[in-house]
Amino acid sequence: MEKIIKVVDLVKIYEIPVKQSFWKSIFWSKNKDLLAVDRINIEIEEGESVALLGPNGAGKTTTLKMLTGLLYPTSGEIEVLGFRPTERRREFLKQIALVMGNKNSLSWDLPARASFELFKDIYEIKQRDFESRLMELSELLEVVEFLDNPVRKLSLGQRLKMELIGAILHRPKLLFLDEPTIGLDVVSKRKIRGFLRHLNKIEKTTIILTSHEMADIETVSDRVMVINGGVKVFDDSLEKLLHNYQDKKYLTVTFEKPVKRVELEKLGKVLSKKELVATLEISKKNQGKVMAILTESYEVDDIDVRSVPLDEIVEDLFGRTK
Repeated sequence: MEKIIKVVDLVKIYEIPVKQSFWKSIFWSKNKDLLAVDRINIEIEEGESVALLGPNGAGKTTTLKMLTGLLYPTSGEIEVLGFRPTERRREFLKQIALVMGNKNSLSWDLPARASFELFKDIYEIKQRDFESRLMELSELLEVVEFLDNPVRKLSLGQRLKMELIGAILHRPKLLFLDEPTIGLDVVSKRKIRGFLRHLNKIEKTTIILTSHEMADIETVSDRVMVINGGVKVFDDSLEKLLHNYQDKKYLTVTFEKPVKRVELEKLGKVLSKKELVATLEISKKNQGKVMAILTESYEVDDIDVRSVPLDEIVEDLFGRTK
């Protein structure tokens, strides 16, 4: 597979003002350096779907903006689709798209169709191709009936679907998404995740995604890159990430009568304890033994067994760089 993104020793340093008194800030202003991205190396192949994860301030969005050419790196090399993103060449821009969940690219007071017509001219899409593409995407996202409504009258979910349509009308090779489901209801989130998976699997669009929604990651992405403090702390398949934690299991036990915490601590790590419900962390090899002890020694109403949730796995990775 062709590598369409190559990043070597990428660094981004911001200069931020030091807090001072009013008069000092006017006559003797001072700045300090904030290291946002610290010598990150990235290679992404055509057709991949990659998630960039990290806590707030980790450097995810900064990295995304440098890959799209919106920010200049302090040092390091970036090559995307054979171009330097910061040059913002027309040939480069016609092959990428960026959707930010908290930003609007469509005209607020005009119908979405009017903005799409403008995009058609900008990207030099033939009229026949434009009409068929618009109808295809509108039907997939179930927004055909809203194309002629002013954008300001659309719901948040409908607006984001229109933003996605506008971003991919020209069939970009590379789609960047920054928090694409932020603030949406459950149904809209599910629909957009399925749509993004369709783009990646059926149309072979390469997707780079940042999100705090773990369901976005599990549904849309196959590879996970975790960034914390500007440093890459994990870069591998989602399957590998989950595999590294497969030796742990969480047992949520519902008792018919209260059980003392000290007794449960003999069986495993007690993650939470209420009057009749407790969650234990145990090793996979001890699962059968612990469940046998619970059912034989206590009056158990129900036991729920689950693997370590993805959000807790990622939180553990965040903690490794603190």
